[in-house]
Amino acid sequence: MSETVAAALAAACRRHFGAAARIEALHRESGGASRQTWSFDALVGDRRHALILRRDPPAAAGHDKASTTALDRATEFHVLRAAYQAGVRAPEPLFELAAADGLGEGFVMRRVGGIAIARKLLRDAPYAAARPRITGQLGEIMARIHAVDIATLPALERRDAAGQIANLRATLDMLDQPQPVFELALSWLDRRKPPSTAAPVLVHGDYRTGNYLVDETGVTAILDWEGAHLGDPVEDLGWLCVKSWRFGAIDKPAAGFGSREELWRAYERAGGAAVDPARAHWWEVFGTVRWGVICMTQAWRHLSGTVKSMELASIGRRAVETQVDLLQLLKEAR
Repeated sequence: MSETVAAALAAACRRHFGAAARIEALHRESGGASRQTWSFDALVGDRRHALILRRDPPAAAGHDKASTTALDRATEFHVLRAAYQAGVRAPEPLFELAAADGLGEGFVMRRVGGIAIARKLLRDAPYAAARPRITGQLGEIMARIHAVDIATLPALERRDAAGQIANLRATLDMLDQPQPVFELALSWLDRRKPPSTAAPVLVHGDYRTGNYLVDETGVTAILDWEGAHLGDPVEDLGWLCVKSWRFGAIDKPAAGFGSREELWRAYERAGGAAVDPARAHWWEVFGTVRWGVICMTQAWRHLSGTVKSMELASIGRRAVETQVDLLQLLKEAR
């Protein structure tokens, strides 16, 4: 398959960089159950461009989309471009694939240094100096995302609390399996849902460890913008603090690197609105339910025979972990 991708990608690069462009060092990065990431270099004269291809896998057009609200690659490209131009620490998007390229939906962006592997970031010596900085940097970058001018964005769905609760309930109904903890949490959320934000902002939608790159100095880029939408900025703050994204560092709620308060203060100093702790807790509970339902949905895709994947099957076990987390969060709320 790599030979086919290489030939098509070389043609796409020649369209963008000129007829003399050629590519080298093409290889597919690990991970990405729903999207493919390919790393490569484009040589244009005496200049080497370090690049990334992000595209839908060949079977994506036929897979089950009932439980996903992910953006298509074209919309994601334009969201990423608006964020990059607004000064968000993100990869620079260069060009979209064309239908004639034969690679499906996708785009090419510049490659940024750093890693996204949580166990390395949390434990390995090269990142020791970066670890104390990450929480503050994530808060600062998040504030810049939420400040992106909505007029520069493509058409995005607006999602409020009530609608998102309804979507999770509909997904549970589709799975047709009793889930008392999730139902309890959804009822709790429904009774306490915050009022809709008067002025919705750009919400990243999947702002968590694994979706940003870090080098020895700290955060270098925010990745994976396919969940972007308009909504409550506190949604991103709550999602980042979901226990599953701490990867064992459970005493540091902000992605395993710091406290919630440290994250909130950095966000506010960078221009974000003052954070209401009760609203942030609500979105953390919501995020935990959301991740649990996603885990169940991924497992269902495998178990139903829609997509045979051990990766999807193994994610299903995480749903039980989120149920324990939810009971603890609801107890704390009392």
